[in-house]
Amino acid sequence: MPGRGEPLPPPSAWEVRAADRRSADGWAQLARQAAGNLRRAWFAITEDPRSTANPARQHRLKGQLATVRVKGADLEQWQYEVTGAGRIWYAIDDPAATLWITQAGTGQSPPDRQVLSPPAEPSPKRLTDAAIGAPPAPARDVIVPAVG
Repeated sequence: MPGRGEPLPPPSAWEVRAADRRSADGWAQLARQAAGNLRRAWFAITEDPRSTANPARQHRLKGQLATVRVKGADLEQWQYEVTGAGRIWYAIDDPAATLWITQAGTGQSPPDRQVLSPPAEPSPKRLTDAAIGAPPAPARDVIVPAVG
Protein backbone atom coordinates (compact mmCIF):
# COMPACT_ATOMS: atom_id res chain seq x y z
CA MET A 1 0.00 0.00 0.00
CA PRO A 2 1.50 3.36 -0.98
CA GLY A 3 2.33 5.74 1.82
CA ARG A 4 2.05 9.49 2.06
CA GLY A 5 3.61 11.24 -0.94
CA GLU A 6 4.05 8.03 -2.95
CA PRO A 7 2.53 7.53 -6.42
CA LEU A 8 -0.92 5.99 -6.44
CA PRO A 9 -1.30 3.55 -9.34
CA PRO A 10 -4.66 3.34 -11.08
CA PRO A 11 -6.84 0.55 -9.66
CA SER A 12 -6.44 -2.65 -11.62
CA ALA A 13 -6.89 -6.37 -11.11
CA TRP A 14 -3.41 -6.75 -12.64
CA GLU A 15 -0.03 -5.59 -11.43
CA VAL A 16 2.42 -4.69 -14.22
CA ARG A 17 6.11 -5.46 -13.61
CA ALA A 18 9.27 -5.55 -15.70
CA ALA A 19 10.67 -9.07 -16.06
CA ASP A 20 14.24 -7.75 -16.34
CA ARG A 21 16.33 -4.60 -16.61
CA ARG A 22 16.19 -4.49 -20.42
CA SER A 23 12.39 -4.54 -20.31
CA ALA A 24 12.36 -1.77 -17.71
CA ASP A 25 14.72 0.32 -19.87
CA GLY A 26 12.55 -0.27 -22.95
CA TRP A 27 9.46 0.75 -20.98
CA ALA A 28 11.20 3.96 -19.90
CA GLN A 29 12.20 4.64 -23.51
CA LEU A 30 8.59 4.23 -24.64
CA ALA A 31 7.43 6.47 -21.79
CA ARG A 32 9.80 9.22 -22.97
CA GLN A 33 8.90 8.95 -26.65
CA ALA A 34 5.24 7.93 -26.65
CA ALA A 35 3.81 8.50 -23.16
CA GLY A 36 0.18 8.85 -24.27
CA ASN A 37 0.30 5.69 -26.36
CA LEU A 38 2.01 3.76 -23.58
CA ARG A 39 -0.65 4.92 -21.13
CA ARG A 40 -3.38 3.65 -23.49
CA ALA A 41 -1.48 0.35 -23.83
CA TRP A 42 -1.24 0.00 -20.05
CA PHE A 43 -4.98 0.50 -19.66
CA ALA A 44 -5.73 -1.92 -22.51
CA ILE A 45 -3.59 -4.78 -21.21
CA THR A 46 -4.70 -4.36 -17.60
CA GLU A 47 -8.36 -4.16 -18.63
CA ASP A 48 -8.20 -7.37 -20.66
CA PRO A 49 -4.75 -8.94 -21.17
CA ARG A 50 -6.16 -11.56 -23.56
CA SER A 51 -8.33 -9.24 -25.64
CA THR A 52 -8.78 -10.21 -29.27
CA ALA A 53 -10.95 -7.17 -30.09
CA ASN A 54 -8.13 -5.59 -32.14
CA PRO A 55 -5.75 -8.39 -33.21
CA ALA A 56 -3.62 -6.01 -35.28
CA ARG A 57 -2.72 -4.17 -32.05
CA GLN A 58 -2.95 -6.87 -29.34
CA HIS A 59 -2.43 -10.59 -29.85
CA ARG A 60 -0.75 -13.67 -28.46
CA LEU A 61 2.63 -14.36 -29.97
CA LYS A 62 3.00 -17.49 -32.07
CA GLY A 63 5.31 -20.48 -32.26
CA GLN A 64 8.21 -20.57 -29.83
CA LEU A 65 7.41 -17.01 -28.70
CA ALA A 66 3.89 -17.96 -27.52
CA THR A 67 5.24 -19.10 -24.16
CA VAL A 68 7.98 -17.59 -22.03
CA ARG A 69 9.48 -18.70 -18.72
CA VAL A 70 9.26 -16.06 -15.98
CA LYS A 71 10.33 -16.84 -12.41
CA GLY A 72 10.25 -20.56 -13.16
CA ALA A 73 6.75 -20.62 -14.68
CA ASP A 74 5.85 -21.05 -18.35
CA LEU A 75 3.45 -18.22 -19.19
CA GLU A 76 1.47 -17.09 -22.24
CA GLN A 77 3.27 -14.27 -24.04
CA TRP A 78 1.34 -11.51 -25.81
CA GLN A 79 2.24 -8.40 -27.77
CA TYR A 80 0.72 -4.94 -27.77
CA GLU A 81 1.56 -2.44 -30.52
CA VAL A 82 2.18 0.85 -28.75
CA THR A 83 3.25 2.84 -31.84
CA GLY A 84 3.94 1.95 -35.47
CA ALA A 85 7.27 0.40 -34.45
CA GLY A 86 6.99 0.39 -30.65
CA ARG A 87 5.90 -2.82 -28.96
CA ILE A 88 5.53 -4.34 -25.55
CA TRP A 89 5.61 -8.08 -25.02
CA TYR A 90 4.07 -9.30 -21.81
CA ALA A 91 3.54 -12.60 -20.04
CA ILE A 92 0.31 -13.33 -18.19
CA ASP A 93 0.78 -14.75 -14.70
CA ASP A 94 -2.80 -15.57 -13.63
CA PRO A 95 -2.03 -16.95 -10.13
CA ALA A 96 -0.04 -13.81 -9.21
CA ALA A 97 -2.38 -11.44 -11.13
CA THR A 98 0.75 -9.99 -12.71
CA LEU A 99 1.59 -8.96 -16.26
CA TRP A 100 5.34 -9.34 -16.73
CA ILE A 101 6.77 -7.00 -19.39
CA THR A 102 9.26 -9.26 -21.14
CA GLN A 103 10.29 -6.82 -23.88
CA ALA A 104 9.51 -3.20 -24.59
CA GLY A 105 10.84 -0.52 -26.88
CA THR A 106 10.38 1.90 -29.71
CA GLY A 107 11.57 -0.49 -32.40
CA GLN A 108 15.09 0.90 -32.68
CA SER A 109 17.29 -2.14 -32.13
CA PRO A 110 20.07 -1.60 -29.60
CA PRO A 111 23.48 -2.91 -30.67
CA ASP A 112 23.43 -5.78 -28.15
CA ARG A 113 20.24 -7.37 -29.54
CA GLN A 114 20.52 -11.00 -30.56
CA VAL A 115 21.19 -11.49 -34.27
CA LEU A 116 20.16 -14.78 -35.84
CA SER A 117 21.89 -16.14 -38.91
CA PRO A 118 19.79 -17.22 -41.87
CA PRO A 119 18.99 -20.93 -42.21
CA ALA A 120 21.76 -23.14 -43.58
CA GLU A 121 19.65 -24.29 -46.51
CA PRO A 122 20.04 -22.05 -49.57
CA SER A 123 17.00 -20.22 -50.84
CA PRO A 124 15.51 -21.24 -54.23
CA LYS A 125 17.11 -18.11 -55.76
CA ARG A 126 20.55 -19.24 -54.63
CA LEU A 127 19.94 -22.70 -56.09
CA THR A 128 19.07 -21.08 -59.40
CA ASP A 129 22.17 -18.87 -59.27
CA ALA A 130 24.36 -21.86 -58.52
CA ALA A 131 22.75 -23.86 -61.32
CA ILE A 132 23.70 -21.23 -63.88
CA GLY A 133 27.20 -20.74 -62.49
CA ALA A 134 26.54 -17.32 -60.96
CA PRO A 135 28.03 -16.58 -57.57
CA PRO A 136 25.53 -16.91 -54.74
CA ALA A 137 23.99 -13.80 -53.28
CA PRO A 138 25.70 -12.73 -50.06
CA ALA A 139 24.10 -14.04 -46.89
CA ARG A 140 22.37 -11.46 -44.69
CA ASP A 141 21.74 -11.62 -41.00
CA VAL A 142 18.14 -11.65 -39.86
CA ILE A 143 17.57 -9.34 -36.91
CA VAL A 144 14.90 -10.35 -34.40
CA PRO A 145 12.29 -7.55 -34.28
CA ALA A 146 13.37 -5.31 -31.45
CA VAL A 147 10.96 -4.17 -28.83
CA GLY A 148 13.26 -3.21 -26.09
